[in-house]
Amino acid sequence: MDDPYEILGVKRDATADEIRSAYRKLAKRHHPDLNPGKKDAEDRFKAITAANDLLSDPEKRARFDRGEIDASGAEKPQERRFYRDFGDTPGSGKYRADTSFDPDDLASIFGQAFGQRGFDGGTRNFNARGADAHYTLSVGFLDAANGAKRRLTLPDGRTLDVTIPPGLQSGQTLRLSGKGMPGFGEGPPGDAMIEVSVEHHPYFRRDGNDVILELPVTLQEAVLGAKVEVPTVKGPVSLKIPPNSTGGAKLRLKGRGIAGGDQYVELKIALPTDAEPELETFLKGWTPHHAFNPRKHMGGK
Repeated sequence: MDDPYEILGVKRDATADEIRSAYRKLAKRHHPDLNPGKKDAEDRFKAITAANDLLSDPEKRARFDRGEIDASGAEKPQERRFYRDFGDTPGSGKYRADTSFDPDDLASIFGQAFGQRGFDGGTRNFNARGADAHYTLSVGFLDAANGAKRRLTLPDGRTLDVTIPPGLQSGQTLRLSGKGMPGFGEGPPGDAMIEVSVEHHPYFRRDGNDVILELPVTLQEAVLGAKVEVPTVKGPVSLKIPPNSTGGAKLRLKGRGIAGGDQYVELKIALPTDAEPELETFLKGWTPHHAFNPRKHMGGK
């Protein structure tokens, strides 16, 4: 397996934030859902995820840097050294085996170290819970707002079905109990920890549980008032625009936000891109009955 630092394109002294940022960019680019039918992207995504799993775990990263494990997380064969090797070095006392050692003492030592748990007859049958596995999952804005089910493809080809609860925010972590690394002996498996990244939406933005939508309206709709269809995270609704509405005015749609929040529609007056001779002629000859200076609050004249 290639060097995980090279796979993510980071330096060996990269910070945790730099590793996380590099992973998210690469994972988004090579995710199988965004590259259907492309085996290269799938293989690349698996390698990227595996590299991130290793480097985002401080203990695994330290062991890899020391050469104790390889890029897949597997143990590297270590040179076996005995007390004799150290005892026979110059300037040290000679190592001597103690033939009076009682094997039961070994069980006692391990029993004290592990609180008598997971041992049966000395050092046999060691049981321990598996490690938690950490993944990231990118979900759409509407899926995070309303809830959804998504399938996460793991580096080894397995999949996890993930339930996205309504109202989930970017950066939150979902826990899938028992879906992590396998345990030792009879120990239970660890959990899968899935950090969710919520994608941006082209016209919705979130403020707590409220949703903000900037809605373009014509000059005629703003002046005369109108009833228009407005998108919300739960589907389109009808909205009444009052007469003489100004740009920047906010209209509230109660309960149309996220998890009981509201949606606020901010009006933006849009003028036609093509010339309108009649409108130009009217405005040139039009004198308002009530003088109005929209820049008065700025000290303008």
